[in-house]
Amino acid sequence: MRKKVVVFGGGHGISTLLEGLKNFPVDITAVITVADNGSSTGKLREEFVMPAMGDLRNVIVSLSDANDKIKDLLQYRFDTYTDLNGHPIGNLIMVGMYNLTGSLKESINALSEFLDVRHKILPLTEDYVTLMAETEDGNIVQGESAIGEESKKIKRVYYDEEPVIDKEIINAIKEADLIVFSLGSLYTSIIPNLIAKDIIKAIDQSNARLLYTCNAVCQSHETDNYTASDHVKAINEYLGKRKIESVIVGKAASQEELNKCQSKAREKLVKVDKEQLDKINCEVIEDSLLTIDEKFIRHNDLRLANAVFNYLMRW
Repeated sequence: MRKKVVVFGGGHGISTLLEGLKNFPVDITAVITVADNGSSTGKLREEFVMPAMGDLRNVIVSLSDANDKIKDLLQYRFDTYTDLNGHPIGNLIMVGMYNLTGSLKESINALSEFLDVRHKILPLTEDYVTLMAETEDGNIVQGESAIGEESKKIKRVYYDEEPVIDKEIINAIKEADLIVFSLGSLYTSIIPNLIAKDIIKAIDQSNARLLYTCNAVCQSHETDNYTASDHVKAINEYLGKRKIESVIVGKAASQEELNKCQSKAREKLVKVDKEQLDKINCEVIEDSLLTIDEKFIRHNDLRLANAVFNYLMRW
């Protein structure tokens, strides 16, 4: 019997993980945030008064077994002087399906069938929610894109209203063997999944292991100088009775690759502070997961997925 994995996330980070994990014998339920208000997604979200679809499009493509030409078409962005400028074709298709079905979930199901997706993709909510943040000095920031650019340290994030969570997500959490908090923007992609009371209650009732795949680099503004334990502690603040039990952290495959990462990368590597992680009873799983793509440090999707799968098979 295939084991069940629920993955929480948003942005490009979760797509990297899912691109690799779909190659392993597991049943995946990907739960995706829908409060993005930037770029093409933000424009369409405002115009059609619907949840954000951009991260969902990326996840559909990452889990699709369709041929690469079709996937490339969905990701193609128009470069023009008209109102189409910057819009990916996939976003426009998502809006069209939403207008036909009236449901983001049904739109995803239709596109998943068309694109040969064998796993479940669920939006966190069908509600038109706005992500909010309070900085340490008490300033209130509205909107995911503004929060991502906020230079002051974030004290907490919350929604303008409590989102309604689909029962299918709650059931998936309760039936899961493993719950993964994916790599990605901490306060705008990962934690937004955890500021819903029903989600936390379901996690507390679940017997699944709780695993975090830690970011490789600090994100400008959002997590400047954060260590691995800082990431884990931030997520734990939003969890209920249960806390993250293990964290996967990446290292370079070789000293040569590490030197290349440190000398050419534009980003600062997240420090793995094992002593602090031990203090909060969080197991550290370190593996050769990192590589450099042009001047950016990236996780190798298959190596990362293999580390997650090996962890799952321990239990």
